[in-house]
Amino acid sequence: MLETRNEVTLTRLRSLCLALPETSETASWGHPNFKAGKKTFVAFERVKGRASIAFRLEPDEVERLLRRKQFFATPYGRGLWASVWADSRIDWRAVEDLVERSYRVVALKRMLTTLEARSGQKAKGKGQRRGTQV
Repeated sequence: MLETRNEVTLTRLRSLCLALPETSETASWGHPNFKAGKKTFVAFERVKGRASIAFRLEPDEVERLLRRKQFFATPYGRGLWASVWADSRIDWRAVEDLVERSYRVVALKRMLTTLEARSGQKAKGKGQRRGTQV
């Protein structure tokens, strides 16, 4: 049952990440990583035996998220990554928002321009946000 839940979670996460411009999935360090160009922006991994999703974010966002119970400091993050436990109920609206925020941190300007063209909005710079506050 748990592996099935993890597979469903990974499938949904994969769909969100790979829908963004110029993204790919690679396997590194024994788990799936999602990249924008050459830079990783999301990882699906096990930490202390539990499934989790790691997001590359701005330091102020990491700090804000770490005040919430379901988030924790990504072990390798150096203050630039926050992770959420993914082995229980997941707030997919929040995950979708965090995936896009994470993508915006590492994406090149042309990728952001493509993203905004798809959604019919004016391009925003790196780290700028749209959508819900997590």
